[in-house]
Amino acid sequence: MDLSLTADQVAFRDALRELLAGTPPERVWERLAGTGLFGLLVESSAGGLGLTEVDAVPLLEQLGYFAVAEPVSETIVAAALDAALASGGARVAVWADVVHYGQDADRLLVLEPAAVRLVEPRDRSEVSTVDNTLRAAHAVPAPGGEVAGDPGLTRDRLRLATAAQLVGLGRRMVDLTTGYVKTRYQFGVPVGSFQAVKHHLADALLDVEFAAPAVLAAGWALACRQPDAPRSVSMAALLAAEAATRTARAAIQCHGAIGYTVEYELHRFAKRAWALAATIDIDEHLDHIAESLSL
Repeated sequence: MDLSLTADQVAFRDALRELLAGTPPERVWERLAGTGLFGLLVESSAGGLGLTEVDAVPLLEQLGYFAVAEPVSETIVAAALDAALASGGARVAVWADVVHYGQDADRLLVLEPAAVRLVEPRDRSEVSTVDNTLRAAHAVPAPGGEVAGDPGLTRDRLRLATAAQLVGLGRRMVDLTTGYVKTRYQFGVPVGSFQAVKHHLADALLDVEFAAPAVLAAGWALACRQPDAPRSVSMAALLAAEAATRTARAAIQCHGAIGYTVEYELHRFAKRAWALAATIDIDEHLDHIAESLSL
């Protein structure tokens, strides 16, 4: 298994990065729809891009790197079930006790043990969360709406998307912090020259770069429909969640008091990392890994 990115994957990733860097938040959804990104996993015969989960990973990382405040990954996964969603004409959120992007969602993706449903939300009420850019809500899914699709595969795709975004968030926090400690001076020298700061950042970078290939490997396993793909996804989710939360802690420590302020942008990435990591059930994933290894 070769986990290096192909030239096409690199080109698509870099194009998406450039788009996100140069687009105002209120126009991101429109611009992404114009690229066809929502049809990423839709067969080309149905009007999609016809790509796979392993192609999606470097793109999903960019959503995390820029903390995109739209249900992009959720809509990409839903469009694989209903190609009509590939146009980006509707926002899809994943139903849970607290629905991320539930305030703006046009459809809810409801995962049941033996079925997947795409339905309209009802009785929405706003919920305040650690990351209010997620525009969370309580919502009741409408009845009906069952669609063809494998609930297990859909769930794994969503978990992979979360893991990839956590890696992107981790990388952004490392980049922000590295830039900050090079320009913040104490005792006449950059704080980045202090051994404790170096160690914090080295550990954070190691965590992120250790999780990244695990996420890419999980994407490859899903793309190839490997029997152990769910285990790979669980491992990727655990590593990415740990890497992002530890990196957030290290980044705030290295920034000092400014890291907590809303005037400085670090808080956006730390809060998003905490919010996404909280959706990962650590015990469930550990139990799943142990069971798959007959432990």
